Amino acid sequence: MGGKADIGFIGLGVMGQNLVLNMDDHGFKVVVYNRTVAKVEEFLAGEAAGTAIVGATSLAELVAGLGRPRRVMLMVKAGKPVFDLIEQLAPLLEPGDIVIDGGNSSYLDSMRAAAQLEAAGLLYVGCGVSGGEEGARRGPSMMPGGSPAAWPHVKAIFQAIAAKVADNTPCCDWVGENGAGHFVKMVHNGIEYGDMQLICEAYDLLRSVLGMDAAEMSCVFDHWNNGELSSYLIEITRDILATQDEDGAPLVDRILDTAGQKGTGKMTVAAAMESGVPLTLIGEAVFGRFLSALKEERMVAAKVLRAPQRSSFNGDCKRLVQDIGRALYAAKIISYTQGYMLMRAMSAANGWQLNYGGIAQMWRGGCIIRAAFLDHIKAAYDDEPQLANLLLAPYFKEQVETAQCAWRRVVVKAVEAGVPLPAMSAGLAFFDGYRRERLPSNLLQAQRDYFGAHTYERVDRPRGEFFHTNWTGRGGKVTSGSYNG
Repeated sequence: MGGKADIGFIGLGVMGQNLVLNMDDHGFKVVVYNRTVAKVEEFLAGEAAGTAIVGATSLAELVAGLGRPRRVMLMVKAGKPVFDLIEQLAPLLEPGDIVIDGGNSSYLDSMRAAAQLEAAGLLYVGCGVSGGEEGARRGPSMMPGGSPAAWPHVKAIFQAIAAKVADNTPCCDWVGENGAGHFVKMVHNGIEYGDMQLICEAYDLLRSVLGMDAAEMSCVFDHWNNGELSSYLIEITRDILATQDEDGAPLVDRILDTAGQKGTGKMTVAAAMESGVPLTLIGEAVFGRFLSALKEERMVAAKVLRAPQRSSFNGDCKRLVQDIGRALYAAKIISYTQGYMLMRAMSAANGWQLNYGGIAQMWRGGCIIRAAFLDHIKAAYDDEPQLANLLLAPYFKEQVETAQCAWRRVVVKAVEAGVPLPAMSAGLAFFDGYRRERLPSNLLQAQRDYFGAHTYERVDRPRGEFFHTNWTGRGGKVTSGSYNG
């Protein structure tokens, strides 16, 4: 092969090829392998022609071509294919060598892989990679976690190929042990679900309540992209709305209203359920995709279930557009707030000691949720590293309080018009619940004690003391144990 390579790469899908080309651009020698060996030959003769990239026809050849400690990055389908490769690779490696999983693995699988490889004397990195094909080629956001001893050996490569923000800071830093990297990537994707759903709800309001056409809406999103809502997703929404089909009609109007998903949103909500974190907005974004998939049922229901009598909007159009923008921003704050609540809970449970400001920095460029907004999150955690909740940071407190009247007007208008705002209204409900000192859950707990003797605490006694009432006079003093608050 002529000289040892800096890193081995397995999996030459589009993302894999682009990451390899990115590494080559930055002066790293890469040896590549693919299960279908013909794909290696095609890559070397095509996109990689004229580069320093070399091919291997077997795992053994790939490993033999690497300098110590050997670094082998996998970009293959998550789940069983990853563990099958680890099983084949491990006997070829030596203590201190590093296996890197750059795919969309579950953080639970990442934790399992870390334990398995570390038990064999090897090191593991589970690295979330965001930014799609273009990000992989020109600079993705990278979220590595796993064996801390591995980080010094992969840091130079990862930070070289990652996206950079204005001051040239790379959108890549160490996240934490075992599954932390893939967990943070999963939360990124959950927030992405929330952002996308919120944008779609704003689009629906502009279209269904204000009667705007695609070109007019594109102008609104362009305006928003020049302000506090500036982000990649707002930018591409502007471009999508401006794109015409072959006959000049808006292409977006020709796209079937059913949304797909790859499962990371569901994984995020499942993790929140396990952790007891109220991830309500992101949950509604996931359920919104489920509802969109019921296209045939919805077509039948539309003919049977009556909507409110709609009349053309005759209010202040400009003010409603401003209100929608403010509501979108406030709800976006809630989406990130909930994502950070989940990270905080899981960090405590797993001892990850996540750097929350650093995570915002990693998301500032290269990834799908990149936005100017993230600078404020980083600043909030720089000012208060132990911040319990983003809503308690001065900037976000002020923004939500300033926007809440507009936010409420938008939700009311949507309810009156029969336009669903599952994520935007869930965000408002969360805000109203979180800001209230007293919720009606006292009645709920009384109900639980009435039918199941689940006990309750009292406001006039210290926390941790549990009581039971014999509500019917027939229940006796037997209880089912204290509740889990």
